[in-house]
Amino acid sequence: MPVSRAMAKLGADLSRARRRRRLSRASLAERSGVSESTVKRLELGDGRVALESLARVIHVLGEIDRLEQLLDAAHDEIGLVLMDEQLPKRIRNRRAHGAL
Repeated sequence: MPVSRAMAKLGADLSRARRRRRLSRASLAERSGVSESTVKRLELGDGRVALESLARVIHVLGEIDRLEQLLDAAHDEIGLVLMDEQLPKRIRNRRAHGAL
């Protein structure tokens, strides 16, 4: 269910973004290098559309930077928490052989 809801919301957001920019589906499709039916499927939240097609449409809408930041490692809060849990409790200095 969460995936279906997210895909439906993404599709609705794409449709709204296109209309706010006063682009027809045909115009967005032409500029993106995808078919008009692909744009329609994206707007309907069809998860079977190729990721590259989604990226092309997002690029034409001027939002490709948001896609690039989607799972940016520097902002991956869950990943950072998991890494921090693996940190050692103490760090010991190693003695060099022959040192006093």
